[in-house]
Amino acid sequence: MKLIFRVAVILLFAVLFSCNSKKSNGNHSHDALESHSHDVESTSKSNDYFGAYDLESETYGTKTKVTLTKDKRIMVTNALPNHKTGVFPNQGNPNSISAQNKTYSFPLVPKYTGNATWAREPGIALNGIKFEPGTAEVVVCDTGENYRVEALQGVIDLGLDFNHAHVQPTGAYHYHGTPTSVINELDNGTDLVHVGFAHDGFPMYYSKSGKYKPSYKAIDGNREGEDCTYDNPHQSMDISVGGHHDGTFTSDYEYVAGFGDLDECNGITIDGNYMYLVTTEFPYISRCLMGEYEEERPQGGGQGPNGREGRERPSNDELIEMMDTNKDKKISISEAKGPLKDDFEKIDTSKDGYISIDELEKNGGRNR
Repeated sequence: MKLIFRVAVILLFAVLFSCNSKKSNGNHSHDALESHSHDVESTSKSNDYFGAYDLESETYGTKTKVTLTKDKRIMVTNALPNHKTGVFPNQGNPNSISAQNKTYSFPLVPKYTGNATWAREPGIALNGIKFEPGTAEVVVCDTGENYRVEALQGVIDLGLDFNHAHVQPTGAYHYHGTPTSVINELDNGTDLVHVGFAHDGFPMYYSKSGKYKPSYKAIDGNREGEDCTYDNPHQSMDISVGGHHDGTFTSDYEYVAGFGDLDECNGITIDGNYMYLVTTEFPYISRCLMGEYEEERPQGGGQGPNGREGRERPSNDELIEMMDTNKDKKISISEAKGPLKDDFEKIDTSKDGYISIDELEKNGGRNR
């Protein structure tokens, strides 16, 4: 009997020790409001960021807090990345990362409209860093052509790091493509990794398998333009724009419905849920939103890495570029979207069924 009793006691201690050893040492707490507290260095990769959460890192200085109201998701952040970055300043980017004071509000229940609305800043990563896929950098040709430079290209060094990110003159670190470190940190073993929220409230994901393909393709033919230059406050360089459309410029691509799996805003509905995909192929990050959304005008507007002022709304040339799917340098009623479509007949003064760049200029298209 004594032997049996000793064995039973030993087994009991073994079970208790085993249970205690499985408890997480990370700082992760839950309450009835689905609030989460995260120390980045010890965060479990199974965290649910659809609830409220705190994300802080002593190593990187990150402070991001998300709370939920009845109908809003509120993020207050200093916009410091919670991961390693490249070295800034660098040869292509003269700016240093600094803390920001940002508050973002996302609809808790997003409303899908199916109408694409252009967005300079489509969303925010879960760590408080903004997604801003476009740039303010432009190549200008003496023959009249203007080409908006893509961030992810090999002609002009914009100083991007391994997270496909760099820094604006304000000190704001931001992603132009797949946020590598965020994806690695949040990878929970499934194909879709939740990386952020778009400003219309829909979530943003990254597919590790890359099975969801964008519906943009490189335009056939060659670019036109002679004596083209790229200038910023630090340098001036001649750029040859001749040759095929290779992705150096935004206008190298066109949206072709059904060409891939994703819509024109890089979105898709999976299991009844609409979401945006961050992809390794153009457009990389959605440049428009399909939900109810009105872009807030940032103070001072956006800036390129070299101090060039970005626009809060697209210029007339950009409107033509974004909507002119057949590349005939004018917009038909079927191509027009948003306010431009609503006022199409008013702007189309020639009544030929198309809006030209001259008609946009005469009718204040830039302000629209």
